[in-house]
Amino acid sequence: MGQLPQVVVAGLMMGALYALMAVGITFIYSLMKMINWGMGEFYMLGSYAQLVLITLLLGPSLWFLGVPLAMVGVFLLGLAIQKGLLAPMFGPEAERRDEYATIVTIALSVLIQNLVTILAGPYQWSPPEYLPLVTIGGISVNGSRLAAAAGALVILGAFYFLVRRTWLGLAFLGAAQNRVGAEVAGVDVRRLDGLAFGIGVALAAAAGALLAPVFLVYPTNGAVSTIKGFEIIVIGGLGSLTGSVVAAFLLGLVESFGSVFISPAYQDLYGFVFLIAMLFLRPQGLFGERERRV
Repeated sequence: MGQLPQVVVAGLMMGALYALMAVGITFIYSLMKMINWGMGEFYMLGSYAQLVLITLLLGPSLWFLGVPLAMVGVFLLGLAIQKGLLAPMFGPEAERRDEYATIVTIALSVLIQNLVTILAGPYQWSPPEYLPLVTIGGISVNGSRLAAAAGALVILGAFYFLVRRTWLGLAFLGAAQNRVGAEVAGVDVRRLDGLAFGIGVALAAAAGALLAPVFLVYPTNGAVSTIKGFEIIVIGGLGSLTGSVVAAFLLGLVESFGSVFISPAYQDLYGFVFLIAMLFLRPQGLFGERERRV
């Protein structure tokens, strides 16, 4: 029981970082109604961007400047990819071609992985730690992980303000509910698609940048994060931003408790067990709705 506060804090910190990836996937799906299967590669690009910025330009003391720079770079890349590769899946009547998006994003994932492997090599890198070990209220916390969790909460707060308190956010919500209705109201949904894709991949890049000193940086480091992101959106309910955040914190707690009280060797397994249990108990997810078919 003496470990309980530290276990809870560790789980909540990881949950905040998981939420960035899950919210990015959900946000893209909500607007474009497609799953970005290459999300992990944008996480990986964010980690490499932070590695380069910390080691060559900014230094560990200015890590907080590297995160927004990495996000901006990946956001611009996402805009270009969406306009050049994904926009064609929407026809004049705003019809979707789900199989096109699946093929393109999987191919894009393979392409980015191989390009990074060619340019940076298959080596594993670790940038300097942001902060030393921190003790708060008798609880010892890894400084870099604490800084990453705090950064994730700030970014999630900024994202919430964007979606709920700005005209652009209202346009996003309107297009997510009814694309045709949004077009009739004069909203350029094609432009919103590009912005949504850019913001979604930027959130994934933020997670990669924040966790760069905590986990190793290498060409396939986004694979596990992608799996956890998909676990979270299924648990929370596909298309629900609130469900993604809640499920991310729950997954972080489940993994933290399992690692301490069972075995850390099976940390990734606990999420799958949690997912299977949720599929039995509530197949539509925590905040999902049952689909009615006539």
